[in-house]
Amino acid sequence: MAHLDQHDGTTAAAGTGAPATPAGTSGGRGGRPHAPGTRTFAAVTAIALGCVALTACGGGGTSKNADGTTTVTIGIAGNIFDVPIKLAEANGYFSKQGIKVKYVTLTASTGASALESGSVQFLNDSPTDFLSAVDKKIPETAIAADGGGNPLGLIVSTKFAKAHGLTADTPAAQVAKALDGSTGGSSSANTKGEASVYLKAYGVDAGKVKWVSLPSPAADKAALKSNQIDWFVTSQPSPLEIQDSGDGVVVADSIKVPAWSSAQAGYGQFVVGRNSYLSQHADIAGKVATAVQQATAYMNAHLDSATVQTVAQKALPGVPAAVIKTALPQVEWPKSGEMTDGEWTKTLAFINSLGALTKQAQVSSDDWTNKYLK
Repeated sequence: MAHLDQHDGTTAAAGTGAPATPAGTSGGRGGRPHAPGTRTFAAVTAIALGCVALTACGGGGTSKNADGTTTVTIGIAGNIFDVPIKLAEANGYFSKQGIKVKYVTLTASTGASALESGSVQFLNDSPTDFLSAVDKKIPETAIAADGGGNPLGLIVSTKFAKAHGLTADTPAAQVAKALDGSTGGSSSANTKGEASVYLKAYGVDAGKVKWVSLPSPAADKAALKSNQIDWFVTSQPSPLEIQDSGDGVVVADSIKVPAWSSAQAGYGQFVVGRNSYLSQHADIAGKVATAVQQATAYMNAHLDSATVQTVAQKALPGVPAAVIKTALPQVEWPKSGEMTDGEWTKTLAFINSLGALTKQAQVSSDDWTNKYLK
């Protein structure tokens, strides 16, 4: 599922193409930094104003280009779940559908607002953020799944690993026992909840962990390096990057921890559209959803290919190639973007187990559809 506490987060003025700048919101899994939190009046106003600068704002960039193509703007998060969107462009799946794409990097607090305002026509969204929007009665619909599971990593300090004899190959149950009574860092309710789900699965009381609240994954990393905390959980590829730099050891991930896997946690990411836009431009929605589906299917079959690895390196600039190669399998890249009631049931159960939302998340068949997929 997409509850990534993946990175420090970046944001750009919606629809303006402005350079990304550091955002103050820490992530949860999912993609966008997750703080299922409030959308301030200032943030909404800024996005609405940004809409003025966007061609055909509200109309959603649906005017035809001179060459007969249509340009759409997609909100992304600057994380691992951007890869299929970027691959759809690199492999020509969008162009075959007559679509050109612009990107805007958004955070959890700005994604739904950008979609509502028309600053973006589609949003690559996490389940936590999407269900939070559903709860707020924001009129949007998930039209394709483009990733499954929680690509999380639990990284311990090198000092803690040495003291407890932990390595990357240590069984998940043994790691959990070693964390009993330790000091864990937390920069979001999501990642604290995800860590707690893991510990509980192996009989460890998360209430006995000494939790240190920190403002961002970057602060988690600094506290780990200085041994102020023993460990923290965040989304890939950040944990693997820390391990690659020699500042920690990744001792649990979505491959070792069944509770974080797609099989138990359900969906990881969706393509989402605003209802009014979808009703007015069903043909474009179908083309976008289909192109992304083709990209995830390609990744499912060719994850180690030079094509996928190259696109991923461009989508995640600065991340070592070896780290990306290890991180990509942490996500289940679906052959089909179609969604099912059964997968939604798993997704809801996982999100509600985190305790990160103010009340139990709910979803109905009115909130998602497969009708745009070809």
